[in-house]
Amino acid sequence: MKVKNISAVMIHVPDWKEGLSWYQRAFPQAKHIKYPEFDFECLEFNGVQIEIVNSDEKVGTGTFGIAVDWEVENFDEALKHFTDLGATLYRGLGKLEFGRRMCKLKDPFGNLIGIRGS
Repeated sequence: MKVKNISAVMIHVPDWKEGLSWYQRAFPQAKHIKYPEFDFECLEFNGVQIEIVNSDEKVGTGTFGIAVDWEVENFDEALKHFTDLGATLYRGLGKLEFGRRMCKLKDPFGNLIGIRGS
């Protein structure tokens, strides 16, 4: 088996349209993609699909699962950007190698987003 790369990050929210709108603002450089044959919309960022889907009885929202960390060019700017959109600091600020920092933020739907950078 050969694993190539991450193809998609699936984020569960109570209302996918509201979630997609928030994540489009959170990642303004992401491309909005529509797949009409599947009645599905998502974002594409550097070859990774950010798929915002409705939570249900099998997969809910919250901080108990996987959190993706995004590398950012300017840590302070990214932290302000996400908190200005309504995300709240959940864990950190932590120190990493080479003077980089990291933290976890909680989005308005209860999920975690990690950022790492200088």
